[in-house]
Order: sequence, then C-alpha cells, then structure tokens
Amino acid sequence: MGFLEDFQASVEALPAMLHKNYSLMRELDKSLQGVQLENEQRCQQEIEDIKHGLESGSITYEPAKLKFSDEAMEEQKHCVRIADEKVALATQTYDLVDAHIQQLDQFMRKLEELRQEKEAAAATAAAGSVVAATVAAPASAGTSRSSAADAAPKSGRSGERGRGGRKKAKIPMEQPAIDLELPVDPNEPTYCLCNQVSYGEMVACDNSDCKIEWFHFGCVGLKEQPKGKWYCPNCSMFQKKRKGK
Repeated sequence: MGFLEDFQASVEALPAMLHKNYSLMRELDKSLQGVQLENEQRCQQEIEDIKHGLESGSITYEPAKLKFSDEAMEEQKHCVRIADEKVALATQTYDLVDAHIQQLDQFMRKLEELRQEKEAAAATAAAGSVVAATVAAPASAGTSRSSAADAAPKSGRSGERGRGGRKKAKIPMEQPAIDLELPVDPNEPTYCLCNQVSYGEMVACDNSDCKIEWFHFGCVGLKEQPKGKWYCPNCSMFQKKRKGK
C-alpha cells in the first residue's frame, strides 16, 4: 500500500498550495481594480480636457491627433498584463488539481488490480484444496467399488456408469471477479463540481437557478443528506454577497 501513502503525502500539501494561489489571485484582483480606477479617472479627465479645448478653439479637430496620453495607454497595458497573469495562475491551479485527480485514478486502478489478483489467488487455492481432498479419498472404498463394478455385467448403461469405479466429482470453482468499470456513455449528462456523471449518493442544490443542480456527497464534503435547505458552494457564496449588499 505504499502508493496510497505517497498519494496521501501529496494530497496533504495540496490545500496549502491552493490557498497560496487563491491568495495571489485576490491580490491581483485588488491591484487590477486599483489600476483600472486610476485609468478610468485619467481617461475621463483627458476626455473633458479635449472637449474644453475643442469648445475654446485651442484644439483643432484632427482625429489622428486626438488620443489618450501615453500614461493612460500604459495603464491600460498594465491592466492587460495583470489579467493575463491571473489567467495563467488560474490555469496553473486547475492543472495542479487535475494532476492529483489523474494520480488518484491511477492508484484506484492499481488497487483494483491488486484486489483481483488476491481474489484469483484465493480461487486457485480453493480449487486446489478440493482436488486434493478428492484424490485423497480412502483407497478401500475405491477398491470395493471397483470390485463390485467388475462383478457387474459390463453391458448397457450399467457398465457405462460403473466404468472407473465412481463418477467424477464436480470441483466448485469461485466465479472470477467481474470488472465493473464500464465505459461511460459520452452522451450521458454530467453534474457536480467535478463535471462527472451521476454515481453514488448525490444532493440537490435548493437554488432553483443553480446551473449544476446535483452534487456528489464527497465533492461537497457531505456524509449524509443535509436537513433543511442546502445550497452548493457557488450559490451559497452568491447569496452571502447579496446579503452583504
């Protein structure tokens, strides 16, 4: 089970890494909002100055020359750079979680292979025990039956049934393990934050406008059906923002 310990160690570090990335994204948001506000104020002021210049005649109407200042343009470019950095950070966060999900899938497949190997070994051992018990039957019983069979007429069905002294015993064989991992229908609808098909126990969001509607217990940290109304993380956050206003 060493691979499970490795995965557990890897997962334990994941929350801290996600928290760090989310904190950086919040800082980028604050920085972006500040630069945007400054740029909007600067551009608004420059537009007002151009209007006054046109009205007073100090500025002639030449579309090629009427443009924002270099400072305003640089602020806009800076906003784009911050947005690009935030997108890159969000992509990195997604790839990080996706890598752990793929690693978990690999470990689950490995665990299933080990389970099937153990079941196959147990079935082989059980079959060997039955064969050994059959071969080790008392020789005297076999001899007496053989003698009786030799004395009986060796013709017709009686002779056929007496051949070999006794009928062959049926060896009970354990059914091989059935692989329940069926291919997923590409047309089957997906749900939950994980964007997977329906399986196991699921809970519905009580927000009628929820875009996802249904969630797996494990993905939202539930162990049993919640009492009363329940809202998914996205809808719950949206309601908190509305109440804060």
